[in-house]
Amino acid sequence: MTSAPPTIRIVVADDQDLVRTGFGMILGAEDDLEVVGEAGDGAVAVQQAVELRPDIVLMDVQMPRMDGIEATRRVVEQVPGCRVLILTTFDDDDYLFAALQAGASGFMLKNCPPADLVAAIRVVAQGHSLLAPQVTQRVIARSTVRARGPQPAGLAELTGRERDVLVAMGRGRSNSEIAGDLYVSEATVKSHVSRVLAKLDVRDRVQAVIVAHESGLMDAPG
Repeated sequence: MTSAPPTIRIVVADDQDLVRTGFGMILGAEDDLEVVGEAGDGAVAVQQAVELRPDIVLMDVQMPRMDGIEATRRVVEQVPGCRVLILTTFDDDDYLFAALQAGASGFMLKNCPPADLVAAIRVVAQGHSLLAPQVTQRVIARSTVRARGPQPAGLAELTGRERDVLVAMGRGRSNSEIAGDLYVSEATVKSHVSRVLAKLDVRDRVQAVIVAHESGLMDAPG
C-alpha cells in the first residue's frame, strides 16, 4: 500500500483579501496541500513564516509596510528550508530580478490556471526552482539593460559544455529540452547542471540564471 505524500504547509501573503481567499480555496481542495497561515503585508508574512515554519510562502510583490522582495529576503535568511514562490502580474515585472536576487525559488503569474499553481508549489516544495517561460523572457529582457558586473571566478572554470548548459538554462530551457538540444541524456544534463551550480557557488538554478545574465554570458555570440 502506497503511503500518502507528506502535506505541504503553505503561508499565503497578499494584500487583497479576495486573492488570499481564492488561493486558499484552490489549495485547500488538494489532499497534500494545507494553508496554515495568511498575511496581508510583508511584515506579517515574515512573522508567520518564523512562527509557523511552513514549507512554502506564496508571496505577492507589492504589499504595504514591507514589500514582497524584502519579505522574501528575510524569510530565506530566517527560516531555513522555507522556500518562497512569488505571485506576480506582468504589471510588476520590474521587481522580478530583485526578487530572484532576494532568494525567491520561482514565480507564478496570478492569472495562471489553478492546476499550474498547484503543480508549481509541489515542484518548489521538492527543492527545485521554477521559472515559467513567460517570466524567464521578462527576466532576460530586464537583465539585458542592466549594468554588467565582474564575472564570478567560477565562470572561468566551466567547461565548454557546462557553459552551453548554463546558457540554455538562461534561456529558460528545461533539462529535457537541453538534452534534446545537445543530443545527450537527461541524466547527463543533470550532472552538468550540478557541476555548474557547484562551480558558480550558487544555491539553485534560479541563481545560476542570474549569474548568466549579470555576467554578460547571454550576450556572447553563438
